[in-house]
Formats: sequence, structure tokens, C-alpha cells
Amino acid sequence: MQQTRSVELGAGLFVLFGFAALFFLTTQTTGSDGFSGDDVFEVTARFENVGSLKNRAPVAMSGVTIGRVRSVAFDPENLDAVVVFEIDSQYGQIPDDSDASILTAGLLGSQYIGIQAGGSDFYLENGSEIEFTQSALVIENLISKYLFNSGSDSE
Repeated sequence: MQQTRSVELGAGLFVLFGFAALFFLTTQTTGSDGFSGDDVFEVTARFENVGSLKNRAPVAMSGVTIGRVRSVAFDPENLDAVVVFEIDSQYGQIPDDSDASILTAGLLGSQYIGIQAGGSDFYLENGSEIEFTQSALVIENLISKYLFNSGSDSE
């Protein structure tokens, strides 16, 4: 009887510590990562495919978060996705010919926008649009291309 009670107590503590660890990881991996969003300027970019890019996704340059995605919308006239994101004004010297790509954090992680600097002497400002974009890499499309291409080679 005593041993059963200690096993139950040990299992209960294990579950309790598991939930505490899960709560800790959740609070540490989501939320703020240094972007305050107080003094920002908006930039727009158009993509053929945004994958699973969400509002509040990070905008990063050289691995540093410099902004957040404000909105992701579909443009029925041009048949593409319009992403509006805000960049902290302390990073106001980003060349206006920079390119934006939708990247994935890790192998199966969330998606974010990565900006590669251009070489222009003019900088992005409020209301600018990034002309050079690279859409999200969709794993399903790659797999289907590989399967259909490898199937046609055997004939």
C-alpha cells in the first residue's frame, strides 16, 4: 500500500514538472525577441506564394529581427499575395533595392521574411515596396515534382 502511494506521488510530480517545463518553453520561445514596434515604418512586398506566413511573423536581416509582419492579403487583381510589414525605424538605412525572401526557421519551423541588402544609395521608407522577392519554398510542390519526374524517367 505504501509503495503504491509513493509511485502515484512520483507520477504526479513527474506530470506536474512536465507541465511546468512545457509552460516555461512556451513562454521562452514565443513572444518578444527584441522588437518593440514603437517607432516603425511600413514596407510592402508581393509574393507568388507566402506558404504559411502569418501575421506577427518576424522580419529579419542578417539573423537579427528588425520588424514584424503586419498583414498578409490576397490581391485578386494581380493574383498574388501582398505582405505589409513594419520595420523598426532604427534600421532606416536599408537600401531600396534589397530583396525579401520567405524563409523557414529550421527544418519544419515557422516562416519569416528575410531581407538581403542591396547596393542602392536610396533607402526604404514608409510606404516603400520591395520589388525583388522570392516566394516560400513549398515542400509538397518539391515532393510532387520529384515523384512525377522520377516516374517519367523510367518509361
